Amino acid sequence: MWIASAAPTGHLRNDRKKSMNEIFEKIGFVTAIILPFFNIPLIIKMIKRKSSADISLAWCVGVWVCTLLMAPSGFQSKDVVWRTYCIINSILFTAVFVTVIKYRKGKSNV
Repeated sequence: MWIASAAPTGHLRNDRKKSMNEIFEKIGFVTAIILPFFNIPLIIKMIKRKSSADISLAWCVGVWVCTLLMAPSGFQSKDVVWRTYCIINSILFTAVFVTVIKYRKGKSNV
């Protein structure tokens, strides 16, 4: 009687693992590009209202400083996903930071 093995053989398992890793790498790369672009609606909202009063200055400065401190790691990384994210996010979050500062009126809402 012939019984099919439910578990893949070692060779097939390695090929499947390599294939899954490639898929995860591609998903991560696309996400690294897309994620920072969610900053754009925030920038547009502040420009249209000519105000950044609803944005915490402490949050904005904190995120921006952390982004800048992480950037050198990303810029020199061999991991293309991390490098891509750091480059794009550094640029776009700097735009958020500049917009928040530009449209900050009066007292700080920290």
